[in-house]
Amino acid sequence: MKLTVEGLSVAYGPTRAIAGLDLVAHPGEVLAVIGPNGSGKSSLVKAIAGLLGHEGIVAFDGSPVRPQRIGYMPQDIGARAALTVLETVLLGRLGRLGLRVRRDDLDAVEAVLVELDLMPLAARYLGELSGGQRQLVFLAQALASEPALLLLDEPISALDIRHQLEVMEIVLRMTRTRSLTTLVILHDLNIAARFADAVMVMREGRAVCCGQPGDVIDKAMVAAVFGVEAALSAAPDGRLIMTAMRALQSSSNSGPVTPENSEHQIHQDDQRNRNTDQPQ
Repeated sequence: MKLTVEGLSVAYGPTRAIAGLDLVAHPGEVLAVIGPNGSGKSSLVKAIAGLLGHEGIVAFDGSPVRPQRIGYMPQDIGARAALTVLETVLLGRLGRLGLRVRRDDLDAVEAVLVELDLMPLAARYLGELSGGQRQLVFLAQALASEPALLLLDEPISALDIRHQLEVMEIVLRMTRTRSLTTLVILHDLNIAARFADAVMVMREGRAVCCGQPGDVIDKAMVAAVFGVEAALSAAPDGRLIMTAMRALQSSSNSGPVTPENSEHQIHQDDQRNRNTDQPQ
């Protein structure tokens, strides 16, 4: 399912969280959305999922009609310890469930549990699981409806490094094998560079840039958007690695994001530090 967003705007009263944002996401690909806190990333996902009122166009294969088959995993998940893993994942098919649980619903849930290697935990209660296991369960819940579009809001934010990699490997594999259109919000730029087919950068409710990770994640962008001086290198497999070196001094008059003004900010900070280091 091709996702197209044109001129999307979201406001909370007088505060505009998103202003005129455009994006395109394609089947079989992972689009990572990155940006500082408060840049409008979660509002974007909620608007696409139909949970927030908005202006502008959100189209699914060219149609404004929002399909039922959307898998949504929010950032804040209330873990109901009294539910088993099977019951939790079954809730992902809530739109299809009637007064009775049909055999095809159970078959679909069991297939997802097998694919995510969660079947041995099916009868366990959520309160008995580790944080990484619970995160996989809620990913399974998002996949249980057999969605064409998968929306994930910071699915690895509370996980250790190993579980972050495991979850993102599963997301990428499922995106490929099921030809899903996957939009995932991430904070870790290295995870985005490793697992995303495309990266969109947001700042202050707007899309700064979008493209392949190697074209988007560079020193100028990291300085201008995140206020961090970064060093870039390559992993043994050729993937991009971003190392954060130091925070740059913020400026309320930073203006639009461009390579020129971000490099200028780095130069200004270097000069300021040299002046500070001079003996008095």
